[in-house]
Amino acid sequence: MRSMDFKMERENLVQVGDVVKVTEGVLPSEYYYTIEPAVAMSANYPYYARLKSKEGVVKAINKTPRGFFVNCEFDEDEPEKR
Repeated sequence: MRSMDFKMERENLVQVGDVVKVTEGVLPSEYYYTIEPAVAMSANYPYYARLKSKEGVVKAINKTPRGFFVNCEFDEDEPEKR
């Protein structure tokens, strides 16, 4: 299982256990992912760490001083570190 974190600005937009859809955004040399409909956004990932799944399951929501972080699991292997 692959785990990814997404930054969410407001609470209660998703709940633990929700199945969420993600879309891929493209930057010149990296990719980022958004939980739809524009609920939360991931960090930037290099091409070799590109996400193949388009759906994931919310496993945890963590409240920090910087906002809310949604942890999702996807049905694929973690990318190899290069």
